[in-house]
Amino acid sequence: MKIYFAPLEGITNHIFRNTYNEIYGHIDKYFAPFISPSGKCPITPRERKDITPENNQGINLVPQILTCRSDCFIEAARDLHEMGYSEINLNLGCPSGTVCAKGKGAGFLPETLALQKFLDDIYSYAESDNMKISVKTRLGYFNPDEFYDLVDIFNSFPIHELIVHPRIRSDFYKGEPRKEYFAYALEHSKCPLVYNGNIFTCKDYDELLSTFKSDPDPIMSGRGLISDPSLAEKLKGVTTKTDFMKFRKFHDTLYHEYQNIMSPDINVLYKMRELWSYWQTLFEGKDKDIKRMLKAKKYEEYDEYASRILTDL
Repeated sequence: MKIYFAPLEGITNHIFRNTYNEIYGHIDKYFAPFISPSGKCPITPRERKDITPENNQGINLVPQILTCRSDCFIEAARDLHEMGYSEINLNLGCPSGTVCAKGKGAGFLPETLALQKFLDDIYSYAESDNMKISVKTRLGYFNPDEFYDLVDIFNSFPIHELIVHPRIRSDFYKGEPRKEYFAYALEHSKCPLVYNGNIFTCKDYDELLSTFKSDPDPIMSGRGLISDPSLAEKLKGVTTKTDFMKFRKFHDTLYHEYQNIMSPDINVLYKMRELWSYWQTLFEGKDKDIKRMLKAKKYEEYDEYASRILTDL
């Protein structure tokens, strides 16, 4: 099976990707957090630093673009092509209010005529530049039944892979994914499909296998792989349990890498707090120490509680 690592803004940057790939691996594609090109600047220096091949060696990385303007998409795509990328991803799934208010991400889905024109433009470009374009989408904006028309639209274009997160915009990441719509896509989509949504455990994946007539492969996970970094190993049968010594190495490497590039202490600790909001599910019985650690404002405080949590596991 193939496993793709979904992008999470502010978390899955090149430092995280490199650390994860070195310690855990077993990821077939990493998707970078989205680039949001403007007419003045297709790729910012910060975005460029994150996706430059020099900072992603040994990683199969796919940059992602978030825009509702085909000219901005194409300009950014040309820059990415010059950097050596042959595949990029269009984000039609972001549910953020500020993003959707600008007609981007999931906010682009109701504008079906504009979306068709946009796709026509970017796939015409893709043919001329020999670029593969995949699409990450939700079922719709207001209603999941919007997906039926969206499948017809997507079928009109040579989409490299259609990554389906079977929720609508207002679902955000709550509740159960509407798997029956992915089942519809399996029967009616002409595009190669990737399932994304709520894969946190091997049991979750087994339930997917029992839901669909054909096995979902590849699959994409973001929050699941962050919450349990050993999930890819488990899904591929490399291991059946979490190796906490490996997790400690993962934690320590990320912590020290962020200390090298960020200051003061509190900025690094904010970054670690965000990661621990996912990791804490691995540490039953350590709730009090985790709460105290998350209140730390200096490295010394954080180190004391982190050592307590991670020792003798």
